[in-house]
Amino acid sequence: MSELTENDHIILRLLQENAREKLETIAYETGLSVATIQRRIKYLKKADIIMGETALVAPDSVGYLMTFLILVELERERIDQVDAFKRKVKAEPYIQQCYYITGDADFALIALAKDIQDFENLTKRLFFADANVKRFRTSVVMNRTKVGLTVPLT
Repeated sequence: MSELTENDHIILRLLQENAREKLETIAYETGLSVATIQRRIKYLKKADIIMGETALVAPDSVGYLMTFLILVELERERIDQVDAFKRKVKAEPYIQQCYYITGDADFALIALAKDIQDFENLTKRLFFADANVKRFRTSVVMNRTKVGLTVPLT
């Protein structure tokens, strides 16, 4: 991968703020032509620097009133079992984020649920039905103070 330029950083910052920013606005901010901006964005996507675009939906506006932080400890950490757990979590729409971590737990998850019964059903699907899940600890999110996936660009 070639070095990212200062203009690439500007492009990425503007697109993180608004993925639908007009090419003309980005061109103005960088001093580049619209055609150059199009080529740079195409390159940034092809190089997986821009991994995707998505709309941010307020969970409570569509019925998901609860958010949970879940630490999961596996019984065994064989690569095939870790990969199986990753696949299961990726396929679960209630899981927003999943991190394979070091420390007391093997995974940290961020999950949504409509209510506590909905969350209980999730735990049955993901944890109780999996013989390789040793234990999981859950914290209920009281307030979503900051939510985002933006990467600081200096």
